[in-house]
Amino acid sequence: MYDYLIVGSGLFGSVFAHEAKARGKKCLVVERRGHTGGNIYCEEKDGIRIHKYGAHIFHTSYKEVWEYANRFVEFNHYVNSPVANYKGELYNLPFNMNTFSKLWGVVTPKEAAEKIAEQRSAIGGEPQNLEEQAISLVGTDIYRKLIKGYTEKQWGRDCRELPAFIIKRLPVRYTFDNNYFNDRYQGIPIGGYNRLIEALLEGIEVRLGVDFNEKREELLPLAEKVVYTGPIDAYFGYSEGQLEYRGLRFETERLEEENHQGVAVMNYTEREVPYTRSIEHKHFEFGTGPVTYVTKEYPADWKPGEEAYYPVNDARNQELYGKYASLAKKEEKVIFGGRLAEYKYYDMDDVILSALQRAEEELGNGKD
Repeated sequence: MYDYLIVGSGLFGSVFAHEAKARGKKCLVVERRGHTGGNIYCEEKDGIRIHKYGAHIFHTSYKEVWEYANRFVEFNHYVNSPVANYKGELYNLPFNMNTFSKLWGVVTPKEAAEKIAEQRSAIGGEPQNLEEQAISLVGTDIYRKLIKGYTEKQWGRDCRELPAFIIKRLPVRYTFDNNYFNDRYQGIPIGGYNRLIEALLEGIEVRLGVDFNEKREELLPLAEKVVYTGPIDAYFGYSEGQLEYRGLRFETERLEEENHQGVAVMNYTEREVPYTRSIEHKHFEFGTGPVTYVTKEYPADWKPGEEAYYPVNDARNQELYGKYASLAKKEEKVIFGGRLAEYKYYDMDDVILSALQRAEEELGNGKD
């Protein structure tokens, strides 16, 4: 008999399992896929670790989360500095003085601020859609070149059909700083994310290729309690309806080049280019070998059974999730956690923090 049956071996499930084992609990982890790690899983080819489910860059301002992750794996000094490609013109991200200088030839922060203020005035009153919201924040030029096409590809619809709240704010920096994140800590695990997950799950029984929702009747009697990190609507048999997601499709190519694009992440911001970004994986770990791997990310309509990436947090889906959340509260022997079970976009550090907090609530902070 196990104390906990943990459904899913992504960060939430793996952290909870580790904390439960550290407190003397017996855990069984079941994973639908053929590997552990969820979406942070990496494949290794030619000594390059390929982020199989899209780029994952660890960043946090939580000192306790950074120190916790570093107990299991050492991080390198990678800093995310993506480049936007609009019809062959290259712009630094996030929007900063390098971006503004390239766009308008401005030299000082004052000139840049005046230019943005002038263009923001094109929108009067309360923004009614995403297009108006973006222009009201950063002006027409940045919106047209660096936001419009990318966003429309991401969501599969025109910006004027998207609600304004999707873009609540856009980072604008009046400094020459290309570091995408504001967080104090940032990096990639040396040797890849698989090392982090393997260290978290060390000594814990894991069964791969097991779909909990298909094998529920035989799995539930095995444990006192369940930690569920899968889709919350699937847990309840879609009884209230189906939650929506946006999907992604990846095309990875091996190139006989040492360096293809000079940066790990390049965003393609024109609508006519079908993919949103290309990832050159070797740059995450400063690789220098003679070959490289580049992955193009294509946003896609999502269908049940496919990997779910981005929750569609519109009013209808949030109302539907609320119904499932109410049902979840009645499940006394089930803990729901992680992005699929909570139907929210989670950064990795927030997932770890959430799992640690839930483990402490459930198990206390004393370790056997």
